[in-house]
Amino acid sequence: MKILTINTHSLQEENYPQKFKWFIEAILRERPDIIAMQEVNQTMSAPSIDTSLLDGYFPAPYFPSPSHPYIPIRQDNHAAQTARYFWESGIPCSWTWLPIKRGYDKYDEGLALFSLNDSIIHADAFRISNCSDYGNWRTRKILGIQLENNPSWFYTVHMGWWADKEEPFQHQWNVLNTELSQKRKAAPVWLLGDFNAPAGVQGESYDCIRYSGWQDTYLLAAQKDDGLTVEGVIDGWRDQLAPSVKGMRIDYIWCSRSPKISYSYILFNGKREPVVSDHFGILIETE
Repeated sequence: MKILTINTHSLQEENYPQKFKWFIEAILRERPDIIAMQEVNQTMSAPSIDTSLLDGYFPAPYFPSPSHPYIPIRQDNHAAQTARYFWESGIPCSWTWLPIKRGYDKYDEGLALFSLNDSIIHADAFRISNCSDYGNWRTRKILGIQLENNPSWFYTVHMGWWADKEEPFQHQWNVLNTELSQKRKAAPVWLLGDFNAPAGVQGESYDCIRYSGWQDTYLLAAQKDDGLTVEGVIDGWRDQLAPSVKGMRIDYIWCSRSPKISYSYILFNGKREPVVSDHFGILIETE
């Protein structure tokens, strides 16, 4: 099984049409079974789409409230465009998207998951932040899927920072870990995404996850590269890091079990496939 995760940055990226093309072409070559995406957005002013017309779409659990209104899928939605190109390229896929917050005052930003070789039969979503306001960029949720022929759960995750006083990582992790405790007992659970957790920093986010019993598949991999998922200093880290920082490993694929991993490689870093986002992707294959 091949699994890919990437913080796409999507419509915010300069030269988005070209980068989108590169992304699709790489997926057609690699053919991952599972794709997890973060920062999957759409323009708030774009026309909405009738979801019954979207091939392979599986609705995520979504409970509108006064602080978090109903958000339709819109025509330039990055996940919907990705799914359309997969289907047009002869790759049927099952997919879902969850809107979480307003981004840069112009985007609906959320999370997405794709299954290229199996059908989604269940989707799960829950909030991990204290904040629930759609207009607050600190609002965080996670999105998961279960497939017809695989009992595992796959979650796409985008978490906050350790030192954030309003929305600390520790609280978000405690909510996530507790919420998934029963699922972990029944089947493997995979956490895929941007954890904002530098691997080299002791006693903070990364150690918090590892000491909770989750396995970093990068460490389990028989073959691997340097593992760096961002280069230089990116949005969200400019006030925390020196400009001289060359890169960090802050995106991960974690598993509740200890699977055998053939390899863990960085994708979309300019070496393996062109750069398409301010984050690089991670591609692993299980034995």
